[in-house]
Amino acid sequence: MGNPVKKMSAIDRVLLLLTGLLAAYQIAIGVEGVPAVSLWAYTVGFGILLLAGVLLIILGFEGLDSPLVAIVSTVLPLSLSLGLVWDYLPAWRVPYLTFVVVGFAAVALTRVIRAGRAATITLAVVHGVAGLIIFGLPIYLSLTGATPGGFILVGIGGALIGVGGLMLSFLKMGKPVLSQNTILTILPGLLFLMTAAFVAGFTFS
Repeated sequence: MGNPVKKMSAIDRVLLLLTGLLAAYQIAIGVEGVPAVSLWAYTVGFGILLLAGVLLIILGFEGLDSPLVAIVSTVLPLSLSLGLVWDYLPAWRVPYLTFVVVGFAAVALTRVIRAGRAATITLAVVHGVAGLIIFGLPIYLSLTGATPGGFILVGIGGALIGVGGLMLSFLKMGKPVLSQNTILTILPGLLFLMTAAFVAGFTFS
């Protein structure tokens, strides 16, 4: 991504702090009535959000340059999508768990060896599949009455995580859909809204 042109403002730090607090709240209360694997997966996902918020506050936007960020951030959509699949699509548990393991390993390997375009494509595919599940499954379940209407907010959070992931992926490819400055301006608010939607969706469903 190169050296960020935008320094983190006080508002950015407040939004990231609120993101971390919301994630910590969700970890503390948990998600009731779900299988153990789903609960574990959700907890890992919100733990990553908490960690991301704290690290960005400490490191600033410069922290996004680290290859480790791409590896760790992949855990978020993979863990949340695994929790949803394990909870609502029992027949797909083993195949999707296999995808999660292989997908994470592929992202980690291509980042460690700095595989360039292959790393970006791998990241986009893994994030894309996980993002579609987080976006589409809760909306489908809500609209069909399989879950309470509030669960649709998890899908909205999934849409926001997809937008953020795509913006950062294209930025790292050198083909940003928006300017680097604009993306970094939007990112803290996007993380906060995404986390708020997830927490509200799980709390009021």
